[in-house]
Amino acid sequence: MTPVEHDRPADRARELLAAHPVVDGHNDLPWALREQVRYDLDRRDIATDQSACLHTDIPRLRAGGVGAQFWSVYVRSDLAGDEAVSATLEQIDVVEQLLARYPGDLARATTADEMEAARAAGRIASLTGAEGGHSINNSLATLRALFTLGVRYMTLTHNDNIAWADSATDEPGVGGLSPFGHEVVREMNRVGMLVDLSHVAATTMRAALATSVAPVIFSHSSARAVCDHPRNIPDDVLALLPGNGGVAMATFVPKFVLPEAVEWTRRADENMRAHGFHHLEMTAEAMKVQRAFEDAHPRPVATAATVADHLDHMREVAGVDHIGIGGDFDGTAFTPAGLEDVAGYPNLIAELLGRGWSEPDLAKLTWHNAVRALRDAESVAAGLRHRPPSNATLSELDG
Repeated sequence: MTPVEHDRPADRARELLAAHPVVDGHNDLPWALREQVRYDLDRRDIATDQSACLHTDIPRLRAGGVGAQFWSVYVRSDLAGDEAVSATLEQIDVVEQLLARYPGDLARATTADEMEAARAAGRIASLTGAEGGHSINNSLATLRALFTLGVRYMTLTHNDNIAWADSATDEPGVGGLSPFGHEVVREMNRVGMLVDLSHVAATTMRAALATSVAPVIFSHSSARAVCDHPRNIPDDVLALLPGNGGVAMATFVPKFVLPEAVEWTRRADENMRAHGFHHLEMTAEAMKVQRAFEDAHPRPVATAATVADHLDHMREVAGVDHIGIGGDFDGTAFTPAGLEDVAGYPNLIAELLGRGWSEPDLAKLTWHNAVRALRDAESVAAGLRHRPPSNATLSELDG
């Protein structure tokens, strides 16, 4: 094989991403900035190379062909009540600070049209997604306030159950969604906020899909049939997406995509907790503990091909119109080989090209499906404008 022939898939991938850039469903840069420098953006100037401490900066977003990013305004689920709401507002605020600091590269987007306009202007459309219903403190008014501040999806839970929804990684609580949980979904439909079903239990996925009249998304989840982890999507749920119009965005997190990594990660998380750290903590001190464990117990390494296996399966079950990408960069300690940071998307696209994916289908994967889902949610909301805001409470509906 000649060098020119060898380079062709990578060249084609870059050309495709220039025309149809990636809409990535989930990036935890705001939390990393909170944890590492308490939002001191002078210390983490993402206009310059931050590869020593972050997966994300503007030069690597550009190199990766990212055209739109849902920035996660995640807060840990051990924060509760008004503390969780305040922390979520701080997360939203740092995204606004980034937009103000880098206006030539990042553009605030709250609609599908604004995403398209940002792409046309050569800027990265920046949207926000709240990760966990604990961020609204059981208040539909707070949900609406987050929407007013630009939040365009909410993940119904994070790693722990909340009063009205069950998480994938907690014990069954309300059996999916409580009556108030169904009302949250209806209110999200009414305002035009995407219902995100990553992190939730399969029972919650099915309940939300039965209630939602707008497309749902999975902002960063892969296929359970390929890697049997509760954070992934069962086939029967994937098969419901065509009827809903939703989009499942495959994640890159090794412990969710590589079966061999599941047990290794369980032991690594136990080691973190034994040393007094939250298992998701990514401070320098916590990462020293992680790296020491890895030195003693080499971790199984996922690759771009591992992620492609999930996308192949998700495409087969849900259809090419209902899949996307949600890397979860800066929200995971480990990343696959070839997808080490946000510059790696061309490697995944090249892998898929090598598997025979057509360029029109790849354009749906990278850009069109996610934009269409948001546009459809906007259309549903426009049709529900006659419905007054819900002021229902948890105690009223759930007793």
